[in-house]
Amino acid sequence: MPPAGYGDSSPVVTAVVTAPPPPAGPGVEPLFPAPPSEGRGARMWLGLGVAALAVVLFCGGGGAALVGLLVSGAEALNEQARSVVTQYLDAIDDEEFDKAYGLLCESAQQRESPAEFERRVGAEPEIASFRVGDVSLTGELSVPVDVTYASGGRDNLQALLDQDPTTGGLRVCDIR
Repeated sequence: MPPAGYGDSSPVVTAVVTAPPPPAGPGVEPLFPAPPSEGRGARMWLGLGVAALAVVLFCGGGGAALVGLLVSGAEALNEQARSVVTQYLDAIDDEEFDKAYGLLCESAQQRESPAEFERRVGAEPEIASFRVGDVSLTGELSVPVDVTYASGGRDNLQALLDQDPTTGGLRVCDIR
């Protein structure tokens, strides 16, 4: 007899095989568990927030350090400018013209000799008191000097400064 389905008209019966459901009870797991989905968004936003906070702290700390460096540099420049102008004017007041000449910048020393400097400065009105202001960095490096003369007059002068190429310190170029 030929196998079923060959030459006869009998209906073909196919069997559908299904896997039995897993047994109920503790310790039974499905074959492919679904990945956890609860809390994933919250963890992601928490991680991004912590990363953003770290960036802000590091960049903010660097910015604060830069501002602090600029402020302290400006204060150091002010202090050095006040010091050299004060030394210069005190030397002139004490008639220590060689000391005052030594505080002049190179270009000012090339314009006049020590003897010419002493004659010119000796002929200027005597200064009774003065107050040196803060450095101005617009155009030329200068500091304002409020002067009171021995004769009673007052004036607002500008002390022009330059950096000494050998020492890096400031020198007086002119007082106008």
